[in-house]
Amino acid sequence: MGMATKKVGIISCSGEELPEGTISRIATRLVLEKLRAEETVTICLPLFLAGSEDERAFARVFPTITVDGCEKRCAEIGTQKYSGKPAATIVVTDILKKHPNLNPKSRDELSDEEIELAETVAEEIARKVDEVLGQEGSARRSES
Repeated sequence: MGMATKKVGIISCSGEELPEGTISRIATRLVLEKLRAEETVTICLPLFLAGSEDERAFARVFPTITVDGCEKRCAEIGTQKYSGKPAATIVVTDILKKHPNLNPKSRDELSDEEIELAETVAEEIARKVDEVLGQEGSARRSES
């Protein structure tokens, strides 16, 4: 990837009370470490919300994808409030509606089913990364 290539920031849910929060964090790690390691970075939601200018500045300059565990959409709302509208938002509970066979139950030790859900969410994040980078590339080409 060239110097002009942008990174996509991923801001994941930090909720601990629901299994979907754990799923969002595991899915984000899968994208960061395996699926789109060269194209993505993580932004720490607690630091972001606490006022870290480095985290907020990154999200103002680079496209971000928020990954929320539930309909509270804390990552999306915080990003919008402090840095602007995310390029994309993924909500684990929305994905669950499309996959009723996947039902997270644990926040600690994930079952095979919960790992499958994390992988499904990670694949959706990776698709959104590709879309965002494709849009960025198209915008740069049309500016030339």
